[in-house]
Amino acid sequence: MTDVSTLILAATSLVGLALAAVASLKGWQAYLDYKRLELASHVGDAHLPPAGGRIEIADLRERVRKLEAIAAGIDL
Repeated sequence: MTDVSTLILAATSLVGLALAAVASLKGWQAYLDYKRLELASHVGDAHLPPAGGRIEIADLRERVRKLEAIAAGIDL
């Protein structure tokens, strides 16, 4: 290859890389905006965990109570 064709290839590659970087950054910004909107929509429910979480916590408390009873030798 000659020096001119090498320079053209390098410049084209650099422009392509720059375009890919700009497109990636715009996509990342759009994703972050989406996540901000998603978090902002859940602000009203911040003090209560989801119902599934409350059920899971109640189940874990029941299991702990049973294990403590077994450890203490109490028959349920």
